[in-house]
Amino acid sequence: MSNETTNAEKNQNPTPRPQQGKGGKPASRRAASMGKVLKMVFRYYPVHATVMVICIVAAAILTSLPSIFMQQALVIVGKYWQSGDWNSALAEIAPLVTTLIGVYVVAISCNVLQTQLGAMVTQGTLMKVRNEMFDHMEDLPIRYFDTNKHGDIMSYYTNDVDALRQLISQALPNLLTMFLQMAATLAIMLWYSIPLSFVVLVMVALMAWLVRFMGGRSARFFIAQQKTLARAEGFAEESMTGQKVVKVFTHEKQMTEDFDKVNEELFVAARNANIYGNTLGPVLFNVGNLAYVLVALAGGISLALGIPNPSIGGFALSIDIVVPYLNLTKRFAGSIGQVSQQINFVVMGLAGAERIFTLLAEEPEADNGYVTLTHVRKDEKGDYVESDERTDTWAWKHPHHDGTLTFHPLEGDIRLRGVDFGYTPDHTVLHDVTLYAKPGQKVAFVGATGAGKTTITNLINRFYDIADGKIRYDGININKIRKSDLRRSLGIVLQDVNLFTGTVMDNIRYGRLEATDGECIAAAKLAGADSFIRRLPEGYNTMLTDNAASLSQGQRQLISIARAAVADPPAMILDEATSSIDTRTEAIVQRGMDALMAGRTTFVIAHRLSTVRNANVIIVLDHGHIIERGTHEELIAQRGTYYQLYTGAFELE
Repeated sequence: MSNETTNAEKNQNPTPRPQQGKGGKPASRRAASMGKVLKMVFRYYPVHATVMVICIVAAAILTSLPSIFMQQALVIVGKYWQSGDWNSALAEIAPLVTTLIGVYVVAISCNVLQTQLGAMVTQGTLMKVRNEMFDHMEDLPIRYFDTNKHGDIMSYYTNDVDALRQLISQALPNLLTMFLQMAATLAIMLWYSIPLSFVVLVMVALMAWLVRFMGGRSARFFIAQQKTLARAEGFAEESMTGQKVVKVFTHEKQMTEDFDKVNEELFVAARNANIYGNTLGPVLFNVGNLAYVLVALAGGISLALGIPNPSIGGFALSIDIVVPYLNLTKRFAGSIGQVSQQINFVVMGLAGAERIFTLLAEEPEADNGYVTLTHVRKDEKGDYVESDERTDTWAWKHPHHDGTLTFHPLEGDIRLRGVDFGYTPDHTVLHDVTLYAKPGQKVAFVGATGAGKTTITNLINRFYDIADGKIRYDGININKIRKSDLRRSLGIVLQDVNLFTGTVMDNIRYGRLEATDGECIAAAKLAGADSFIRRLPEGYNTMLTDNAASLSQGQRQLISIARAAVADPPAMILDEATSSIDTRTEAIVQRGMDALMAGRTTFVIAHRLSTVRNANVIIVLDHGHIIERGTHEELIAQRGTYYQLYTGAFELE
């Protein structure tokens, strides 16, 4: 899109619209739910994820059993302590040790399998998420990219996906393991002593409150961190793209100050998030130590005073109960501490997941068109029928309610009647625009920046939909034409050329991917690009990178024209294609465009009026209104706005 549209017309209201969820409702700004993330993982890998969870459960339970073995070993030692019959003690302890080794072997096996499955599930999920995001992004309307910074969009694929990786690969498995170990440990503790378990549960309630209090505050700042990080990346991307402009106007200091402000916001959010997040672990660790001391004190007092010990297992309180119980207490408190260490990853992951879900919830570009574009040939009766092979004749395939099909040859007759449009509902850009272009005609749009020239071509392409009026293509309302087929029938050469990383041949073939090398070379010759391409180091196989920065603006424009030529569309839109190149190069490019326009319906937007003198009709626009129309000679004779523009009485700008 030209700078005219981007800066003057669409940005009448520069404030980006709120991101919309499905149904047009504002997208949530809170972190996504854990259930939503888990549902996504199991949707992608139902079998692998299920087996992984089973391994985690098995390993967590198995690693909680050593405390029971320890208690049994203490009982055996106590039984033979007085007699000193250590051979008998060893005979009873040996099976316990053998069983414990088996338990650890199985637990290690489960951990190894869970790790391997975890890597597959994590990386596979991220791959599928990125694919789904990119596929959905390709279906989004142009409006989305006009109202969101590209760096912010890129942040979805980098920061947010990485935060999701940490959540799936580390936080979720660790949390599940810790919760299972805590549940198993608590069950064993209740089996040994209910009163001592009550002491532990009181401390656990205190720790849970601390997690909720400090973790909740940390969560808000981690969500803010993800958003400000995206803004910082968007600013950096915009700064790098416009670095030449920054240096030309010596605005390095201003850009640095502006970035410092954005970076300061990121610093504040990240600092606050990590203050709460990193403080929680040490606090819980010390509360766990306090729980250990209280249990030891309660156990000692109970032993000294002979206080009864109600328990599920019916055990009397003794030293061989208190010692393993202290170990269980330490383990239980440690599990809570490890849970706290995962909170940062959980919050960051859920914040990133919410941003990803917000992108996926964006409404795709609506397309209710049912008229398609197809190749046709004539049958024995002289009627048009669809052809399976490429022919020289395109036609609109129009299905009707009665089940019949009609084929209307694509001619390039484009008409606008009473069209009103605004990029925002409160600001109308075009007012009652009516015009037509007959097949093969060249229609030129002239007017100051913001007059509505590029907007008209955006509406013909259905990059945006009109508010009122009609646009017909070969007599068919363009709302009935499928957008991909409509755009395939329209070739576009823009002022701002976009060439992709690849060879020159690849960039020309971008106009029609099935084009042969010969067809691409013929298109380059038609555009006048063949001679300079052959002088490149590797000719048509020369690799272009960084938007072909090594080529001149004119050379890049010629490749763009060749790309449009190989598509061979019946209608063309030339959006100020020569406004940013010198006069000599313009003459070369103009010859290429003239060859491209021959026999095609063409809409030309130009600031240099010398390039539109041979147009069949020139439309003069002013603030979205058509104020003059006619040929060059007719408009000169009228001595109106066009005459004053052409003779230099006042400038276009």
